[in-house]
Amino acid sequence: MDPKTSHPPPPPDWVIRLNSRMPPLSKQAANIPNPPGFSSAKGGKQRAQQQPSTTAAKPIETDTLKLKKAWEIALAPSKQIPMNAIMMYMSGNSLQIFSIMMVFMLFKGPIQGLMNTNAAFAKFESEGTRRKLVGVKAVYVLMQLGLLALGVWKVNAMGLLPTTRSDWLAWESERIPLERAYFAFG
Repeated sequence: MDPKTSHPPPPPDWVIRLNSRMPPLSKQAANIPNPPGFSSAKGGKQRAQQQPSTTAAKPIETDTLKLKKAWEIALAPSKQIPMNAIMMYMSGNSLQIFSIMMVFMLFKGPIQGLMNTNAAFAKFESEGTRRKLVGVKAVYVLMQLGLLALGVWKVNAMGLLPTTRSDWLAWESERIPLERAYFAFG
């Protein structure tokens, strides 16, 4: 065999089929609907005809989706309450750096959330959702206040709230009940 006269071998059948045009659809294949996202000349015309009807419903659907996402953000702090309660219980009531850090973080998150309430819901605000967002924001504020109440409970459990006379208030004299004071003078 002369290397100059030899021809390369023909390509495999699958390469030929890949590079050739598709055969026309059979009658059975014509009944099968196109997959989602498939565009053809016929499908493009159908979309152009359907589009005017969907533009009328689009602002309503957008507002509904915005409200749904706003509710998810408003209820997110409620999902943190059980986790934070368990963490506060497990950290103990002694004054150690770990428990103090936990309490600090428990107060920091809700306070920042309360200060940024309007910013958290600004992307959901439109003419159609403005009135409905008031209730969503109120629920969000209540959830943040629930987290703050958990922090107050923890600080009280640690003995840092001045609800009773404690050692760190030793400068305060003992309070005598009013009834006992009358009997001492009378």
